Amino acid sequence: MDREDWADRHVARWRDHWIDVDFEDDVEAIVVRIGRLMKHFRTTTHEALETVGLQDFEYETLHHLMIRDTPGHASPSALAADLGISGAGMTGRLDSLEKAGWIQRRAHADDRRRVEVEITRSGARVWRRAMELRGRAEDDVVHVLSPTERATLARLLKKMTLAVEAEGDGEAPRS
Repeated sequence: MDREDWADRHVARWRDHWIDVDFEDDVEAIVVRIGRLMKHFRTTTHEALETVGLQDFEYETLHHLMIRDTPGHASPSALAADLGISGAGMTGRLDSLEKAGWIQRRAHADDRRRVEVEITRSGARVWRRAMELRGRAEDDVVHVLSPTERATLARLLKKMTLAVEAEGDGEAPRS
């Protein structure tokens, strides 16, 4: 028999509390395990950021700057829209990142009234190091599965996320 995990104990504790409510052990176990994994990934991401000297908002901004169709380049308003923050909030973030030497603001090549944000070499380096540490922590967990198991899990999770997106909650998650 499989070893018992935290979710198994959680389901066993709660099963009898819901006499008048439909309680499906497998649904509860799936949701609890996904939540537990997300907590682990948040913790390991935070540890990676701490190791490289980034705050959450700095990493998040650099990450959104790097994962664009134009990696490392964006307008402040495009970044603000991607991050779901105000223009004033974006200005504060950019000021902090520029002071650290991780980005620079330049006049747009075609319209000098517009500003473009560009990641610097040191900004790209610190972001890549955080990504490396974060990725290693993710790999450590995911690679307990075989390649076939990973493909199956990816397919099943995709089916669930497509259901969520079909309900109208198709917002891209913040990475």
